[in-house]
Amino acid sequence: MQLDIPAGDFAGYIFDCDGTLVDTMPLHYRAWDEALRRVGLREPLSEDLFYSLGGVPTLRVASLLGRHYGLALDPERVFHEKESLFLEMQDEMEVIGPVVDFARQWHGKAPLSVASGGPRPVVRHTLELMGLASLFPVLVTPEDVAHGKPAPDMFLLAARRMGVAPERCLVFEDAEPGIQAAEAAGMRWVHVPSRGRRA
Repeated sequence: MQLDIPAGDFAGYIFDCDGTLVDTMPLHYRAWDEALRRVGLREPLSEDLFYSLGGVPTLRVASLLGRHYGLALDPERVFHEKESLFLEMQDEMEVIGPVVDFARQWHGKAPLSVASGGPRPVVRHTLELMGLASLFPVLVTPEDVAHGKPAPDMFLLAARRMGVAPERCLVFEDAEPGIQAAEAAGMRWVHVPSRGRRA
């Protein structure tokens, strides 16, 4: 996979985590599928639907999936069940080489941050497990803002914490809600494909 980096006078870099820095999206899919089956889902979770919600805060995803499939579920309970299932698969995680290489290249030269729709403890654990936590002194998750992706709040907060103007930030994202959030924040972005095999 080759990253298509736009030209620009960038002073800070913001990365999504799942599907951007770490190839976790297939694992999240399996965890959601199993968690929803435990509350009555009788068909495979739609991969297209799942990937369309990439970057959306996890608790909100639980509500949206429950509504889509007509399941009477407790979003909070399904949220915790899904995250527990995901953590059981952590040994299968792999970094996404080209994106991590880019981050390492700029570490110490420009501010770097992670803005992820996942719960803070899970995102932090993923970064630590993959040896990436030290690259990103700034971590923004839905707990920090009023509105998660596709709203711009998370990226604007990451920019503020990095001390970089939004228009000088470059965002790395795998999913449409994150790309919408970057555009709403006035930031350029790089699309990282989260489906299919990466070179």
